[in-house]
Amino acid sequence: MQWLLHSNRVLISAVTAAATAQLLKFLIYMVLRHEPRYDRLFGAGGMPSSHSAMVVALLSSIGYQYGWRSGEFAISAVLGLIVLYDAIHVRRVVGLQSRYLNLVSRSEYLADIDRNFPEFIGHTPWEVAAGAIWGLLISRLFY
Repeated sequence: MQWLLHSNRVLISAVTAAATAQLLKFLIYMVLRHEPRYDRLFGAGGMPSSHSAMVVALLSSIGYQYGWRSGEFAISAVLGLIVLYDAIHVRRVVGLQSRYLNLVSRSEYLADIDRNFPEFIGHTPWEVAAGAIWGLLISRLFY
């Protein structure tokens, strides 16, 4: 196992950040709502953003390992910004649209629709920020 950690700390850091953020998401939901919801272990959306945690752990680990002025860091930073933007804007809108579609499908006029669209898809800016901070903390543990 030791060889794996030293062979690719960047990858292990990113995956650890995402996995632990998903676990936190489940625990936070359970504490706040007083009920376990197991789809929070694997689903998108919620606090903290595991996408943000993963991408920030990835780019900060690359910064620690290859340098903050390296091409590798620049590439990961650009792709990371795209992921963060997507989590806040595009996926957030999809989640809000799902909520609206679920409300409309429950109306008396569309009672024959038997589908629930997932509403936990995107993130608020606070959820993304919390995920980013979590990613920084996790990557720091590896370097």
